[in-house]
Amino acid sequence: MLNFFKVDKIPEDYDFLDIMVVDIFGKLKHVTLPKSYVSEKIFKEGIGFDASNFGFAKVTDSDMVAIPDLSKMYLEEKEDMRILHVLSDVINPSSGNYFDQYPRSIAKETLKYIKNSNIADDAKVLVELEFHIFDNVNYKTASTESYYYVENSEGLGEEHDYPKASASSYHLNEPYDIHFDLRNEIVKVLENAGIPVKYHHHEVGIAQHEIELNFMSLVDASDNVTLAKYLIRRVAADYGLYVTFMPKPLYNMPGNGMHVHQYLEKDGKSLFVGDELYNLSNLALNYTAGVLKHSLSGSLLSWSNPSTNSFKRLVPGFEAPISASFSKGSRSAAIRIPGYLSKADTRIEFRTGDATANIYFFLSAMVLAGLNGIENNLDPVELGFHSKGENDKEFPLNLKDVIYGLKKDNDYLKTFPESLINKWIDTKIKEANLIYSIPQPKEFELYFEL
Repeated sequence: MLNFFKVDKIPEDYDFLDIMVVDIFGKLKHVTLPKSYVSEKIFKEGIGFDASNFGFAKVTDSDMVAIPDLSKMYLEEKEDMRILHVLSDVINPSSGNYFDQYPRSIAKETLKYIKNSNIADDAKVLVELEFHIFDNVNYKTASTESYYYVENSEGLGEEHDYPKASASSYHLNEPYDIHFDLRNEIVKVLENAGIPVKYHHHEVGIAQHEIELNFMSLVDASDNVTLAKYLIRRVAADYGLYVTFMPKPLYNMPGNGMHVHQYLEKDGKSLFVGDELYNLSNLALNYTAGVLKHSLSGSLLSWSNPSTNSFKRLVPGFEAPISASFSKGSRSAAIRIPGYLSKADTRIEFRTGDATANIYFFLSAMVLAGLNGIENNLDPVELGFHSKGENDKEFPLNLKDVIYGLKKDNDYLKTFPESLINKWIDTKIKEANLIYSIPQPKEFELYFEL
């Protein structure tokens, strides 16, 4: 098993210091120093790196400094070495300030904004991680060919000894839940790393799984989701398996969302419990209206669903929400109020997002959208968001449209610098243009003989 443990102080005995930095897409990168080079100065003043390769800076002005965050240290023990991993913040040496586009900076500034608003002290979030596990993956795009191919022993690809799973594999049990022991091992690794887990299970689709984390504060949740994705992949790789969090890796099968349960907290108490609709407080309804309003414009979706693949998941028939709606117990609503909770535990669940998101940007933008709803006393019923299954207001459902929505609707993003918003728009438009310019096999079926 992967021996990866959270530690509270710098251990005396380690061989390498591994400084982990988050890129603009939310992926962990790292630079590793032998202990012989490490000094107290490194822990205090950090180490320089080229931020242009992380998507943030121009080549002509790319020098940044990664500063280890000593509250987020992890010791990995291998047979012949010990590695001290540490998440980092980033300083812009030109100004001496924290780099305002860096994902952890955005999340930390959002938490400050929450506290300074006098509305709440914190945003508590519970994130569900859905993913597929494959035995084999191949893909290629070239001028003369384009394909992907995946296999899984539950019944994808070539024939296997196990019978193919039924149409719904939700909570599939052994022996057909062939990765039960693997998920148990992953959860042990996550808990050793200080990441709280609620439960895990097989999801609806073949080869699809879920690990649901527990409630955490905004910044901790962002760090821990990023770390969890990294650790899940590492554990699976030890068994020669491949993990993907892609929203829609398989045609005509359920996709992977990243649902976020949430509430605002003040003085240790939830502000979302009340006597209004569905046992929500008026403040919670305002918050819900803000999240749905900025999703309907496309703006919030540009952070929560920032890939062309995101919108192959957001289609009818797969419990994936395609409209700005809220309802109790409905898994087709963009915001669901869980129906199995007591009044004291009332909260909302945003079901639209997926794990192609940079979690720091996603959670921050979502909470800021909710706060905007509170500040403007928005009513989700008056705005037509209360779902009755009829005449629901449909989201923009492609990447270009949501990015254009971000262009028009971004005033609520108080902690996002304009430079980051513009960079995100440019990056994602280029990404969309690339994907939409490549022919795909289904187009040959539809159009080759026309």
